[in-house]
Amino acid sequence: MEEKSEDCKVPEDLFNGLKVTDPQEGESASPMVPDPKGQHSQSKLPKDAEAHPQDDHGEEECFHDCSASFEEEQPGAHMAGNKASDDSSSELDEEYLIELEKNMPEEEKQKRREESTKLKEEGNEQFKRGDYMEAESSYSQALQMCPACFQKDRSVLFSNRAAARMKQDKKDTAITDCSKAIQLNPTYIRAILRRAELYEKTDKLDEALEDYKSVLEKDPSVHQAREACMRLPKQIEERNERLKEEMLGKLKDLGNLVLRPFGLSTENFQIKQDSSTGSYSINFVQNPNNNR
Repeated sequence: MEEKSEDCKVPEDLFNGLKVTDPQEGESASPMVPDPKGQHSQSKLPKDAEAHPQDDHGEEECFHDCSASFEEEQPGAHMAGNKASDDSSSELDEEYLIELEKNMPEEEKQKRREESTKLKEEGNEQFKRGDYMEAESSYSQALQMCPACFQKDRSVLFSNRAAARMKQDKKDTAITDCSKAIQLNPTYIRAILRRAELYEKTDKLDEALEDYKSVLEKDPSVHQAREACMRLPKQIEERNERLKEEMLGKLKDLGNLVLRPFGLSTENFQIKQDSSTGSYSINFVQNPNNNR
Protein backbone atom coordinates (compact mmCIF):
# COMPACT_ATOMS: atom_id res chain seq x y z
CA MET A 1 0.00 0.00 0.00
CA GLU A 2 1.55 3.25 -1.11
CA GLU A 3 1.51 6.18 1.22
CA LYS A 4 0.53 9.59 -0.09
CA SER A 5 3.03 12.19 0.89
CA GLU A 6 4.50 15.39 -0.37
CA ASP A 7 7.46 15.11 -2.66
CA CYS A 8 10.52 14.91 -0.50
CA LYS A 9 13.73 15.20 -2.42
CA VAL A 10 17.26 14.86 -1.13
CA PRO A 11 19.23 18.10 -1.45
CA GLU A 12 21.85 17.86 -4.12
CA ASP A 13 23.86 21.07 -3.98
CA LEU A 14 24.81 20.88 -0.31
CA PHE A 15 27.94 22.91 -0.74
CA ASN A 16 26.47 25.72 -2.82
CA GLY A 17 26.34 27.80 0.38
CA LEU A 18 30.13 27.71 0.51
CA LYS A 19 30.54 29.59 -2.78
CA VAL A 20 33.58 31.87 -2.69
CA THR A 21 33.09 35.28 -4.29
CA ASP A 22 35.63 37.69 -5.63
CA PRO A 23 36.17 40.67 -3.24
CA GLN A 24 35.21 43.03 -6.06
CA GLU A 25 31.96 41.19 -6.54
CA GLY A 26 31.17 41.07 -2.85
CA GLU A 27 28.40 43.63 -3.04
CA SER A 28 26.53 41.90 -5.83
CA ALA A 29 27.22 38.27 -4.94
CA SER A 30 25.26 36.65 -2.18
CA PRO A 31 25.89 33.19 -0.65
CA MET A 32 23.65 30.46 -1.89
CA VAL A 33 21.75 28.64 0.81
CA PRO A 34 20.92 24.97 0.17
CA ASP A 35 17.22 24.33 -0.14
CA PRO A 36 16.19 21.23 1.84
CA LYS A 37 13.61 20.63 -0.84
CA GLY A 38 16.03 21.20 -3.70
CA GLN A 39 15.68 19.20 -6.83
CA HIS A 40 17.01 15.69 -6.75
CA SER A 41 19.22 14.83 -9.67
CA GLN A 42 17.55 12.19 -11.77
CA SER A 43 20.43 10.42 -13.50
CA LYS A 44 19.54 8.76 -16.75
CA LEU A 45 20.58 5.15 -16.55
CA PRO A 46 20.89 2.88 -19.57
CA LYS A 47 17.77 0.83 -20.12
CA ASP A 48 19.82 -2.22 -21.03
CA ALA A 49 20.32 -3.37 -17.44
CA GLU A 50 17.93 -5.19 -15.10
CA ALA A 51 17.54 -7.33 -11.93
CA HIS A 52 15.05 -9.58 -9.97
CA PRO A 53 13.64 -8.54 -6.61
CA GLN A 54 14.15 -10.16 -3.25
CA ASP A 55 11.44 -11.06 -0.79
CA ASP A 56 12.56 -8.50 1.71
CA HIS A 57 9.55 -6.44 2.81
CA GLY A 58 10.79 -5.61 6.29
CA GLU A 59 11.76 -2.21 7.60
CA GLU A 60 10.71 0.65 5.34
CA GLU A 61 13.22 3.44 4.85
CA CYS A 62 13.89 5.90 2.05
CA PHE A 63 16.46 5.71 -0.71
CA HIS A 64 19.08 8.23 -1.74
CA ASP A 65 20.31 8.23 -5.32
CA CYS A 66 24.00 7.47 -4.94
CA SER A 67 24.76 9.08 -8.28
CA ALA A 68 23.60 12.50 -7.04
CA SER A 69 26.56 14.86 -6.76
CA PHE A 70 27.25 16.96 -3.68
CA GLU A 71 28.57 19.66 -5.98
CA GLU A 72 26.88 21.45 -8.82
CA GLU A 73 27.12 19.23 -11.86
CA GLN A 74 28.74 20.78 -14.90
CA PRO A 75 27.18 20.25 -18.36
CA GLY A 76 28.25 16.89 -19.73
CA ALA A 77 30.01 15.92 -16.50
CA HIS A 78 27.58 13.12 -15.77
CA MET A 79 28.12 11.34 -19.08
CA ALA A 80 31.87 11.77 -18.89
CA GLY A 81 32.12 10.47 -15.35
CA ASN A 82 29.23 8.01 -15.39
CA LYS A 83 31.38 4.93 -15.79
CA ALA A 84 33.81 6.03 -13.11
CA SER A 85 31.01 6.93 -10.73
CA ASP A 86 29.30 3.56 -11.01
CA ASP A 87 31.64 1.91 -8.55
CA SER A 88 32.44 4.84 -6.26
CA SER A 89 28.79 5.79 -5.78
CA SER A 90 27.89 2.29 -4.68
CA GLU A 91 30.82 2.07 -2.26
CA LEU A 92 29.21 4.43 0.26
CA ASP A 93 28.63 3.04 3.72
CA GLU A 94 25.23 1.35 3.96
CA GLU A 95 24.31 3.01 7.25
CA TYR A 96 25.17 6.39 5.77
CA LEU A 97 22.92 5.67 2.79
CA ILE A 98 20.05 4.71 5.08
CA GLU A 99 20.52 7.97 6.98
CA LEU A 100 20.28 9.90 3.72
CA GLU A 101 17.10 8.05 2.82
CA LYS A 102 15.16 9.13 5.90
CA ASN A 103 12.92 11.60 4.10
CA MET A 104 12.34 9.68 0.88
CA PRO A 105 8.65 8.82 0.29
CA GLU A 106 7.61 5.18 0.21
CA GLU A 107 6.40 5.41 -3.38
CA GLU A 108 9.75 6.78 -4.53
CA LYS A 109 11.55 4.01 -2.71
CA GLN A 110 9.42 1.35 -4.39
CA LYS A 111 9.92 2.98 -7.78
CA ARG A 112 13.69 2.87 -7.36
CA ARG A 113 13.55 -0.74 -6.26
CA GLU A 114 11.67 -1.64 -9.44
CA GLU A 115 14.25 0.17 -11.56
CA SER A 116 17.00 -1.67 -9.71
CA THR A 117 15.23 -4.95 -10.39
CA LYS A 118 15.18 -4.29 -14.13
CA LEU A 119 18.85 -3.36 -14.12
CA LYS A 120 19.76 -6.52 -12.25
CA GLU A 121 17.80 -8.77 -14.60
CA GLU A 122 19.50 -7.18 -17.59
CA GLY A 123 22.85 -7.75 -15.88
CA ASN A 124 21.95 -11.40 -15.41
CA GLU A 125 21.21 -11.75 -19.13
CA GLN A 126 24.47 -10.03 -20.03
CA PHE A 127 26.33 -12.36 -17.68
CA LYS A 128 24.76 -15.42 -19.33
CA ARG A 129 25.88 -14.14 -22.74
CA GLY A 130 29.42 -13.70 -21.44
CA ASP A 131 29.27 -9.89 -21.55
CA TYR A 132 30.88 -9.58 -18.14
CA MET A 133 31.94 -5.94 -18.42
CA GLU A 134 28.41 -4.90 -19.37
CA ALA A 135 27.00 -7.07 -16.59
CA GLU A 136 29.30 -5.41 -14.06
CA SER A 137 28.11 -2.00 -15.23
CA SER A 138 24.45 -3.03 -14.95
CA TYR A 139 24.92 -4.34 -11.41
CA SER A 140 26.72 -1.12 -10.44
CA GLN A 141 23.85 0.98 -11.77
CA ALA A 142 21.37 -1.27 -9.99
CA LEU A 143 23.24 -0.60 -6.75
CA GLN A 144 22.90 3.13 -7.40
CA MET A 145 19.15 2.78 -7.66
CA CYS A 146 18.42 0.13 -5.03
CA PRO A 147 17.31 1.56 -1.65
CA ALA A 148 19.75 0.75 1.12
CA CYS A 149 16.90 -0.46 3.32
CA PHE A 150 16.52 -3.49 1.02
CA GLN A 151 19.64 -5.15 2.34
CA LYS A 152 19.03 -8.57 0.81
CA ASP A 153 18.52 -7.03 -2.62
CA ARG A 154 21.78 -5.13 -2.34
CA SER A 155 23.54 -8.20 -1.01
CA VAL A 156 22.59 -10.12 -4.16
CA LEU A 157 23.72 -7.22 -6.35
CA PHE A 158 27.13 -7.09 -4.67
CA SER A 159 27.51 -10.85 -5.02
CA ASN A 160 26.50 -10.77 -8.69
CA ARG A 161 28.91 -7.94 -9.41
CA ALA A 162 31.61 -9.96 -7.68
CA ALA A 163 30.89 -12.83 -10.08
CA ALA A 164 31.17 -10.50 -13.08
CA ARG A 165 34.43 -9.07 -11.78
CA MET A 166 35.72 -12.54 -11.03
CA LYS A 167 35.20 -13.46 -14.69
CA GLN A 168 37.31 -10.44 -15.65
CA ASP A 169 40.07 -11.50 -13.25
CA LYS A 170 39.38 -8.52 -10.97
CA LYS A 171 39.94 -10.64 -7.89
CA ASP A 172 40.59 -7.91 -5.32
CA THR A 173 37.48 -5.87 -6.12
CA ALA A 174 35.47 -9.08 -6.37
CA ILE A 175 36.55 -10.00 -2.84
CA THR A 176 35.49 -6.54 -1.66
CA ASP A 177 32.05 -7.01 -3.22
CA CYS A 178 31.66 -10.44 -1.61
CA SER A 179 32.56 -8.98 1.77
CA LYS A 180 29.91 -6.29 1.37
CA ALA A 181 27.34 -8.89 0.36
CA ILE A 182 28.17 -10.93 3.46
CA GLN A 183 28.04 -7.85 5.67
CA LEU A 184 24.51 -7.14 4.45
CA ASN A 185 23.43 -10.78 4.69
CA PRO A 186 25.71 -12.88 6.95
CA THR A 187 23.87 -16.10 6.03
CA TYR A 188 24.34 -15.63 2.28
CA ILE A 189 26.11 -18.92 1.53
CA ARG A 190 26.73 -18.22 -2.15
CA ALA A 191 28.61 -15.01 -1.35
CA ILE A 192 30.69 -16.72 1.35
CA LEU A 193 31.50 -19.59 -0.99
CA ARG A 194 32.42 -17.20 -3.78
CA ARG A 195 34.75 -15.26 -1.49
CA ALA A 196 36.35 -18.50 -0.35
CA GLU A 197 37.09 -19.39 -3.98
CA LEU A 198 38.60 -15.96 -4.55
CA TYR A 199 40.72 -16.19 -1.42
CA GLU A 200 42.03 -19.55 -2.60
CA LYS A 201 42.85 -18.17 -6.05
CA THR A 202 44.81 -15.33 -4.47
CA ASP A 203 46.75 -17.72 -2.19
CA LYS A 204 44.98 -16.50 0.94
CA LEU A 205 44.49 -20.07 2.07
CA ASP A 206 43.86 -19.34 5.75
CA GLU A 207 41.05 -16.91 4.91
CA ALA A 208 39.64 -19.35 2.37
CA LEU A 209 39.56 -22.14 4.95
CA GLU A 210 37.70 -19.92 7.42
CA ASP A 211 35.05 -19.13 4.81
CA TYR A 212 34.65 -22.78 3.84
CA LYS A 213 34.22 -23.66 7.52
CA SER A 214 31.60 -20.93 7.81
CA VAL A 215 29.70 -22.43 4.88
CA LEU A 216 29.74 -25.88 6.48
CA GLU A 217 28.44 -24.47 9.74
CA LYS A 218 25.47 -23.02 7.89
CA ASP A 219 24.93 -25.91 5.49
CA PRO A 220 26.87 -29.17 6.06
CA SER A 221 25.61 -30.54 2.73
CA VAL A 222 27.78 -28.23 0.60
CA HIS A 223 30.24 -30.71 -0.93
CA GLN A 224 32.65 -28.06 -2.21
CA ALA A 225 33.15 -26.61 1.27
CA ARG A 226 33.54 -30.03 2.87
CA GLU A 227 36.14 -31.09 0.30
CA ALA A 228 38.05 -27.81 0.76
CA CYS A 229 38.12 -28.21 4.54
CA MET A 230 39.80 -31.59 4.04
CA ARG A 231 42.24 -30.37 1.40
CA LEU A 232 43.35 -26.91 2.55
CA PRO A 233 44.97 -27.75 5.93
CA LYS A 234 47.63 -29.85 4.17
CA GLN A 235 48.15 -27.13 1.56
CA ILE A 236 48.54 -24.53 4.29
CA GLU A 237 51.11 -26.69 6.08
CA GLU A 238 53.07 -27.25 2.86
CA ARG A 239 52.96 -23.53 2.09
CA ASN A 240 54.22 -22.65 5.56
CA GLU A 241 57.11 -25.11 5.22
CA ARG A 242 57.98 -23.68 1.82
CA LEU A 243 57.93 -20.14 3.19
CA LYS A 244 60.10 -21.21 6.11
CA GLU A 245 62.66 -22.76 3.77
CA GLU A 246 62.70 -19.63 1.64
CA MET A 247 63.22 -17.50 4.72
CA LEU A 248 66.06 -19.70 5.97
CA GLY A 249 67.66 -19.56 2.52
CA LYS A 250 67.61 -15.76 2.57
CA LEU A 251 69.01 -15.71 6.10
CA LYS A 252 71.78 -18.06 4.98
CA ASP A 253 72.72 -15.78 2.10
CA LEU A 254 72.77 -12.81 4.44
CA GLY A 255 74.86 -14.74 6.96
CA ASN A 256 77.43 -15.67 4.33
CA LEU A 257 77.68 -12.03 3.31
CA VAL A 258 78.39 -10.98 6.90
CA LEU A 259 80.75 -13.86 7.76
CA ARG A 260 82.84 -13.83 4.58
CA PRO A 261 85.26 -11.08 5.78
CA PHE A 262 86.09 -13.30 8.78
CA GLY A 263 86.82 -16.37 6.68
CA LEU A 264 83.65 -18.04 7.85
CA SER A 265 80.34 -19.06 6.34
CA THR A 266 77.03 -20.39 7.52
CA GLU A 267 78.50 -23.87 6.98
CA ASN A 268 80.38 -23.27 10.24
CA PHE A 269 77.05 -23.19 12.04
CA GLN A 270 74.96 -26.34 12.10
CA ILE A 271 71.26 -25.92 12.77
CA LYS A 272 69.45 -28.87 14.27
CA GLN A 273 65.77 -29.17 15.03
CA ASP A 274 64.50 -30.95 18.11
CA SER A 275 61.92 -33.44 16.83
CA SER A 276 60.00 -33.39 20.12
CA THR A 277 59.70 -29.63 20.60
CA GLY A 278 60.26 -28.29 17.09
CA SER A 279 62.81 -25.79 18.41
CA TYR A 280 66.22 -25.21 16.80
CA SER A 281 69.75 -25.27 18.21
CA ILE A 282 72.90 -23.86 16.56
CA ASN A 283 76.34 -25.47 16.96
CA PHE A 284 79.63 -23.97 15.76
CA VAL A 285 81.87 -26.26 13.68
CA GLN A 286 85.46 -25.18 12.95
CA ASN A 287 85.99 -27.34 9.86
CA PRO A 288 82.58 -28.30 8.53
CA ASN A 289 84.01 -30.04 5.43
CA ASN A 290 85.90 -32.54 7.60
CA ASN A 291 82.70 -33.65 9.30
CA ARG A 292 80.97 -34.72 6.12
